[in-house]
Amino acid sequence: MATEIYRDAWGIPHLRAGGAAGLAHAQGLVTARDRAWQLEIERHRAQGTSASFLGAGALAWDRFARRARVDDTARRCFADLERKDPETARWVRAYVDGVNEGLAGGTAPEFARTGLAPGRWEPWTPLGVWLATHILFAGFPAKLWREQVATHLGADAVGLFATDGPGTSGSNGWLVSGERSVTGQAVIAGDPHRWIEDPGVYQQIHLSCPEFDVVGLAVPGVPGIAHFGHTGTVAWAITNAMADYQDLYRERLRRTGAGVEALGPDGIWRRAARHTETVEVAGEEPVEVEVIETARGPVIIGGPEGLDGDPADPADPSGPPVAISLRHPPRVTADLGFGALLPLLRARRVADVDRAFDHWAEPVNVVQAADTEGGVLHRVAGRVPRRAGTNSLRVVPAWEPGHEWRGWHETPRAGLTDGVAVMANQRGPSGPLGVEFAPPHRADRIAALLAGKERWSAADMTAIHTDTHLVSASSLLDHLGALDDLTPEAAALRDRLLGWDRHMDAGSADAALYAAVRAAVVRRLAADPVFIPLTAPPAYPDLFQPWLALLPRVAFALEHLLRAGDLYGIDRPAAVRAAIEDVAVHPPAGVWGDTHRLAPWRALEPERPYDEPGLSGDHDCVLCTSGVPGLTDRAARGPAARYVWDLARRDDSRWVVPLGASGVPGSPHHRDQLPLWLAGDLVPVVTDWAQLEKEADV
Repeated sequence: MATEIYRDAWGIPHLRAGGAAGLAHAQGLVTARDRAWQLEIERHRAQGTSASFLGAGALAWDRFARRARVDDTARRCFADLERKDPETARWVRAYVDGVNEGLAGGTAPEFARTGLAPGRWEPWTPLGVWLATHILFAGFPAKLWREQVATHLGADAVGLFATDGPGTSGSNGWLVSGERSVTGQAVIAGDPHRWIEDPGVYQQIHLSCPEFDVVGLAVPGVPGIAHFGHTGTVAWAITNAMADYQDLYRERLRRTGAGVEALGPDGIWRRAARHTETVEVAGEEPVEVEVIETARGPVIIGGPEGLDGDPADPADPSGPPVAISLRHPPRVTADLGFGALLPLLRARRVADVDRAFDHWAEPVNVVQAADTEGGVLHRVAGRVPRRAGTNSLRVVPAWEPGHEWRGWHETPRAGLTDGVAVMANQRGPSGPLGVEFAPPHRADRIAALLAGKERWSAADMTAIHTDTHLVSASSLLDHLGALDDLTPEAAALRDRLLGWDRHMDAGSADAALYAAVRAAVVRRLAADPVFIPLTAPPAYPDLFQPWLALLPRVAFALEHLLRAGDLYGIDRPAAVRAAIEDVAVHPPAGVWGDTHRLAPWRALEPERPYDEPGLSGDHDCVLCTSGVPGLTDRAARGPAARYVWDLARRDDSRWVVPLGASGVPGSPHHRDQLPLWLAGDLVPVVTDWAQLEKEADV
């Protein structure tokens, strides 16, 4: 049969073909038509060539991508896929052929603005896009932060800042079994929390052929439906497991007449791979990048001469210069887990989903699945190395024995409690595999809401998606409640906040007052002399600075810092007192949504800026919309999609994305889902071809 392209009322593509390869080709073609600029951004990021048209602002990423060998790892992984799973390799090639066909007619306005012409995708490009998208997901730069804290405050201080902090990505997800649903069939719902991007990081899509018929959220640039899908008889969803599976090694390097050598744990200097690459930068001179790889992995920081402006090891100033290498599973195994993608599309039961996720590599996720026969699944999927516990905590010395990898962990499994399972990046089934997890507030709140009613329907789930109760506010409010001898204005503000319902609603003036006091406390704690040494980290590359910045660390760890038995002598009551007095004199004039506004990431700012809307929610709310208290209320992270998978009837399922199905500015489907996303409403999932409008045969 010919491959057919249909659209629903929201411009969401529905594709029908005679086989998996034809469908992959159509998926690539449609994605290139809808998201041409986004696809080319992702290809260039994977190659480390984005500065060639975006300018110096993209150079930090390009340096990292080159030094981390993202493109080379993708090539290796695709070559291994061709040897071990030729069917999947052919399927990926078909997708790439479709992308190239779609890009040939690409007319996205951003191309004209930058002078960029769409380039050619290679068979390994989708793997490079996947790796570039997820290589920072496990937050390995947090080990640089822990090193900084331990050096200046001692190892015991590391735990004070242990929380879901800058640069990490999480999600909510919950599974309600048939015994707790109104239909007798399971419901799966949730929302992935990621950077809100324009175009969006998820693509709603429907893929149908004689082998399978699946609706779900695809990653543009990657074939199939990896994270969230519904085949009609089984559905699945994931959250970030917060596992630690990437290691940083401090390397001793030296130059020789033949190149660069690295000292190994056996005391022997061995030749490291070395070459140089040139990064083109729009409007500036090209930049040379030295690429070095030791037996541990690619050197991503420093080199034989150390860091720019700071050649000494911060943990040992008298020691040799600093170089840090990255070791992560795909570079070691040449496997990105693409072998899971086709089996997921073909899944009919929970057992099929389970077997498919046995092939998963990274990022490491918690998976939930349910089928129409009553089967349920709650497990961790991905590859986590076995090694010394210190590897998970800090940067470890490459020249000392005991830090090598020794096989892989078995991925944990969990069950349901009272017919439900909740995942929200808390210390759950993946606890043995990680170091830092999200506070339990979101997970506990979802569980409490689910416990409040015996039977749930798919339509009920939006009330959970949009819950704005902020449990973590109690730590600051407890301090406020203990204050006395305040000025009348501050006392009135304190009493008002103590009577607040603790909901971070966009229209709430009380939420705005709480946020202002919280921000003032964060700034005062971050400015305390005790923390001053943490304000000047080593001269690591700019890419890692968000993980090393003190104020965001204080902001996201505020609950810990306020509840700790002692905080190095810092007078916390005095800081809280000064903060509320300051806000009482200069209170915010409006409501929370006046400053807590959507701030999507764009590679190129629009020619006509959008008036971005105010948002409900906060970092620890189920409606997780994250600014950085003390720095900005603008929210760059939040629900990158919402979904409700109904196993009783797939067309009773619902979904929504922050903006729209199209990545083309000016398209009627570029931002048409935004009002629904803001209101907590969802778009119906449509799988009846008679209700769709045919666009083309290809």
